[in-house]
Amino acid sequence: MSLQSVPWPAGARERRVRTGGIDLCVAELGDPARPTVLLVHGYPDSKEVWSQVASRLAGRFHVVLYDVRGHGGSTAPKPLRGGFTLEKLTDDFLAVADAVSPRRPVHLVGHDWGSVQGWEFVTVRRTSGRIASFTSMSGPSLDHFGHWIKRRMTRPTPRAVGQLLGQGAKSWYVYMLHTPVLPELAWRGPLGKQWPKILERIEKVPSGRKPAKPGGPQGESAGADRADVYPTASLPDDAAHGAWLYRDNIRARLRRPRDDAHAHAPVQLITPTGDAFLSERLYDDLERWVPQLVRRTLPAKHWVPRTRPDQLASWITDFVMAHEPEPDSGADDRVVAIETAGKARRESRARRARDLVPSGPYGERFGGQLVLVTGAASGIGRATAFAFAESGARIVAVDRDAEGVARTAEMARLIGAPRAWAETVDVSDEQAMEKLAGKVAAEYGTVDVLVNNAGIGLSGPFLDTTSEDWKKVLDVNLWGVIHGCRIFGGQMAARGQGGHIVNTASAAAYQPSRALPAYSTSKAAVLMLSECLRAELAGQGIGVTAVCPGFVNTNIAATARFTGVSADEEKRRRRRTSRLYGLRNYPPEKVADAVLRAVVRNEAVVPVTPEARGARLLSRFAPGALRAIARLEPPL
Repeated sequence: MSLQSVPWPAGARERRVRTGGIDLCVAELGDPARPTVLLVHGYPDSKEVWSQVASRLAGRFHVVLYDVRGHGGSTAPKPLRGGFTLEKLTDDFLAVADAVSPRRPVHLVGHDWGSVQGWEFVTVRRTSGRIASFTSMSGPSLDHFGHWIKRRMTRPTPRAVGQLLGQGAKSWYVYMLHTPVLPELAWRGPLGKQWPKILERIEKVPSGRKPAKPGGPQGESAGADRADVYPTASLPDDAAHGAWLYRDNIRARLRRPRDDAHAHAPVQLITPTGDAFLSERLYDDLERWVPQLVRRTLPAKHWVPRTRPDQLASWITDFVMAHEPEPDSGADDRVVAIETAGKARRESRARRARDLVPSGPYGERFGGQLVLVTGAASGIGRATAFAFAESGARIVAVDRDAEGVARTAEMARLIGAPRAWAETVDVSDEQAMEKLAGKVAAEYGTVDVLVNNAGIGLSGPFLDTTSEDWKKVLDVNLWGVIHGCRIFGGQMAARGQGGHIVNTASAAAYQPSRALPAYSTSKAAVLMLSECLRAELAGQGIGVTAVCPGFVNTNIAATARFTGVSADEEKRRRRRTSRLYGLRNYPPEKVADAVLRAVVRNEAVVPVTPEARGARLLSRFAPGALRAIARLEPPL
């Protein structure tokens, strides 16, 4: 092996690593004294696919990227046949690891075929001790895949057959790449020319972007000032050479998968739920092969290094830090002190690793994400903040009740949120919401999930409802939602990495009532706003959900206003309404569960309680019945 220095554009250092007659093009960012994160690209990419993620990691780590043999700036083997076997790719990895981090194991990250290679690296004996952790995305172990196929063919239940057929359909491109000559002609011809447009149109991969600026919430740094050109001009040759990755490995490994393909390092599996090429079911049996496994899911398509760099950088950072040995700060030369310090460090790493796996049912989906909930001081808002906290999300709790929202943030941290902040803001105040959004973006990052939940109750006949009454209820229930959607939704759209907005409407949005003209109007507007936003933002990967709870046991009845009655009568009606809600006793925690489930499934409208679902059905199929019910006087 030999090293040769070569130039690379501003902010990064590039050199050559020679191994087995191949010159590998290696790029480095960040401080070499820090833990090394080694990023391996897939097919038909070059190392530039990682530029967005690398720039976000470089502020905290020594980041290394290299072009796989035959790709980008690395030379191709001669002949091509037999030059891309996993054994030779493992030689390349060890050569790069020894060159960039000779004394410490590296934290490996792979996407697509980079992940397929990574599984080989982390399961063969000769790399034991050289890998501190492995983050895999969109690329299974060929050995695990081979056993997955064999188990389902041995026991061909309807479910097993369905899974085999489903993955077989997704693997159509693998069959094409095994045909002689045609893939090379296509990539060096029309397919290579159209590939950037195909990625942008189908995968929503932006082209010609620049890496994030230094100083952002993920620690962006080196390389941020240079143009981020992707795909690169070498794409046609990269794709033609890379076809041999499939030809040299797929059939041989699937026919004779290794029985000893057990990971010798902790593994973080990130599964894009919208991957058009790989089924989520491929990883069902993974615990059999990986003793230390953390699972994550991401609502995205295949090319997540380009479409979700912020979330990947965050999860990679957390996983690396959980498995990075802490420096020995106090052990002296005495054996007991050394053993004590070593035990403490091991326990600390184990504790940090456990913290990566939230206890909630949606921990794989929301762990580490930033969730902002308005109206979080009590009721549905507080329960929703707690549910996201239990799933490992970072929480920004917002309410005009300073004491209540502070208590929510404190409890969220105890429940499982890595971080939680309380912000005292009136959602009807546009300037206050603008200021909040600026603070959140600067200090915590861009919101991944926004829950516009703040609302107030107002009951009484239309003719007894003053214009001031209308203004109050619309300012909070409608304008608060508009401000949240416009300001935070605008930040999501500008980031270009997806997200989700949940707006709390009500069953009153589609169930008319003579007693709730103002309240129902505000919630109907929220429902229609949500439907319109959902259509507008779908192309940007941002989901929008309207949640319609129904009668839920919260304090909204105790704080609601009743128009056209005396103060004493208003108090009596509040007590009466609160008692009825208490007798119904539908807990806000069930609404919170529905919110999380709706985000995971990207549902449009979610009626929660049985009466909300019933009213929704009547509004569609028997609206006349609802109109008749609306004429009834509420029993207050």
